[in-house]
Amino acid sequence: MVPTARAAALAAAGVVPVVLWPRWATLWTWLALVVLACVADAVLAARPRDVVVRREVPHAVRLGEPATSTLTLTHPGPRVLRALVRDAWPPSAGATDNRHRVVVPPGERRRVRTALLAARRGDREADLVTIRAFGPLGLAARQASLPAPATLRVLPAFASRRHLPSRLARLREMDGRAAVQVRGQGTEFDSLREYVIGDDVRAIDWRATARRGDVVVRTWRPERDRRVLLVLDVARLSAARLGDAPRLDAQIEAALLLGALAARAGDRVDLVAVDSQLRARVAGSHGPGLVGELAAAMAPLEPSLVELSWPRVTQVVRDTLSQRALVVLLSALEPSAVTSGLLPVAQALSKDHTVVLASAADPEVAAIRRDRHSADAVFDAAAAERGELERRAVAARLRRRGVEVVEAGPDELAPALADTYLALKAAGRL
Repeated sequence: MVPTARAAALAAAGVVPVVLWPRWATLWTWLALVVLACVADAVLAARPRDVVVRREVPHAVRLGEPATSTLTLTHPGPRVLRALVRDAWPPSAGATDNRHRVVVPPGERRRVRTALLAARRGDREADLVTIRAFGPLGLAARQASLPAPATLRVLPAFASRRHLPSRLARLREMDGRAAVQVRGQGTEFDSLREYVIGDDVRAIDWRATARRGDVVVRTWRPERDRRVLLVLDVARLSAARLGDAPRLDAQIEAALLLGALAARAGDRVDLVAVDSQLRARVAGSHGPGLVGELAAAMAPLEPSLVELSWPRVTQVVRDTLSQRALVVLLSALEPSAVTSGLLPVAQALSKDHTVVLASAADPEVAAIRRDRHSADAVFDAAAAERGELERRAVAARLRRRGVEVVEAGPDELAPALADTYLALKAAGRL
């Protein structure tokens, strides 16, 4: 039984009889009457445990987009249900106005809705639904918390999709109007055309020239249906805060943009998320639904406080790919971690595949390097500059082993990686 404000007001009203008849018996009699009235009111209230509760939420929603949780309350009892209903969610779900007053006659149902605006990606599990059923006098209530399981999957925001139209325009230009004349690895035959001064004589198709009576040359275009493997680092370095979000969020944005671009280019895209073991995998998907599958697979990922296992990464790459492909490592360009982990395996990976390391840089480091307003700031700037020199040295060592290195801020990493992909495709290196 839960007493209400009315019960407190009724108890306070006992001051009048106590003043008129100042005896202990008057006080205890009045309190007994209040308790009796509250008990009777609670007994006459509808039973909240008899209510059948069903919660409905969208299957998935992008981060930053509103959603709605709908509660359906079915009351099979014989009394009218006058209740306060609380639709409980974790704070990260962003539930607002989640307390609802309802009146449900016997045998009927009512629906109440709670607005949700999630502040974090991932799976948001709903909590219990609490029903506080009041009696006819409003003095007391019965209360019960009922399970109504529901999961709202919050997908990554994919804010980098604003860069997709411009990269698709460049891709169409490469794929159609700008066929290359130099045949190389990662190119396929496109068409024949007449020879013009300046064309490479090695591109002349002598059979077609003999048939037509004019000199004809072959043109080539970047090969389609190539394999792209995205390797997402979800180990401890992905937990570093870059601005308002962890590094993992920037890596996810870059993976989504590159996946969407590669799918439009006709390439096959796979994704694996790895720390000390395999955490997520997307394989065998293509077409318009690829980006949705990538987002759904990466939505529940959270950084784990373990070291990235590069032998595990190497094994996953070898198990996934049977031919030359583009392997994109979305990880941190941290000198100590790269020197002890990636460098020993970089040459083996780059021998069999085209390897790109994409790293999100900390924008605060650049600000510290520029700050010279005090002696302490100068020392901090010197330490930041030292770290930058070490990262550049490690990046140079990786490039000598055949690894392309892309380092940019959290907001610039996705378009920079997309530009690198287009450059590799235009150069026939995929």
